[in-house]
Amino acid sequence: MTILINTLIIVIGLILAIAIIILFPIIKIFHTSSVCRKPPEDHLPELTHNLYRHVAVLSKEIGSRSLKEYENISKAQNYIETFLQGICFPYELQSYVVNGKTYSNVIAALPGSDNPPETIVIGAHYDTILDTPGADDNASAVAVLLEMCRALQNYSPGKTIKLVFFTLEEPPIFDTEKMGSWIFAKDAKKRGEEICFMISLDMLGYYSDKEKGQQFPLPLTNMFYPTTPNFILVVGDTSSRHMVTLTADKIRQACTLNVENLTVPRFFPGIKLSDNLSFWKMGYKALMITDTAFFRNPNYHTTKDTIDTLNFDKMTSLCEGLVAMTKDLSRQ
Repeated sequence: MTILINTLIIVIGLILAIAIIILFPIIKIFHTSSVCRKPPEDHLPELTHNLYRHVAVLSKEIGSRSLKEYENISKAQNYIETFLQGICFPYELQSYVVNGKTYSNVIAALPGSDNPPETIVIGAHYDTILDTPGADDNASAVAVLLEMCRALQNYSPGKTIKLVFFTLEEPPIFDTEKMGSWIFAKDAKKRGEEICFMISLDMLGYYSDKEKGQQFPLPLTNMFYPTTPNFILVVGDTSSRHMVTLTADKIRQACTLNVENLTVPRFFPGIKLSDNLSFWKMGYKALMITDTAFFRNPNYHTTKDTIDTLNFDKMTSLCEGLVAMTKDLSRQ
């Protein structure tokens, strides 16, 4: 009995130690000050102003877009649809019912010419946590994806490209079969769609030049990655190693933003907290592109996640890099 108790104490101690190691950098970030920026100046590129306009509508005019704010989620969906209609980009809705209400993924597709057909999915969720404006999480990625649609609308790819605006990613729906990305991935698997890989765009707008403003989930990671949070991260699991490296390289070639890449096992903290998880569960290769969320952004899932904390210059560069990446990968 004594041995059993001692073993239990050791196990509990190890679990607590691991929890402290993982949570400490996150707690540290939430006690740092946030950046604050002015709106883009008039002389900046049209793309920069377009990105700002999208985030302003989603985070300020519409506001919080959670499961309990159905009217606002519907407004966000309508905004996406209206934009696609305005640029004459064909799309379809993938609708399903949760708690008696209809939610929809918005799917804008560019059919490919390759035979046999393969599909690249690039997606961003348009919902938020309750009572948060969600500028970085995830209006930043929705804005980038909207402008990717504009840039790619007349492109003729080899592989089919599906640009998907996912509904219902955030808690309490996260990691359930009611996630918009789960519905999409499950349907694709059922139909036998050959998705060669999926890219989840999640939080793309928060950057700072503050030294040691970047935290990491595990000790010693700062020996291999920048401690200044002015980069974008391409991250995936070990089965997606090749695509992580290739994707990061393609973005770097067309982007002035510093691009880092990371391939780790799925148990690595943080890499499963987006729509890529749904595709992994269906056996597809998937990765995430992110500003690393709560490892740098103190406004994560709070009322302070506002448009004036985002860097639209870097978002512009990233958007250009993602468009070039998409074209290159569709011809691979």
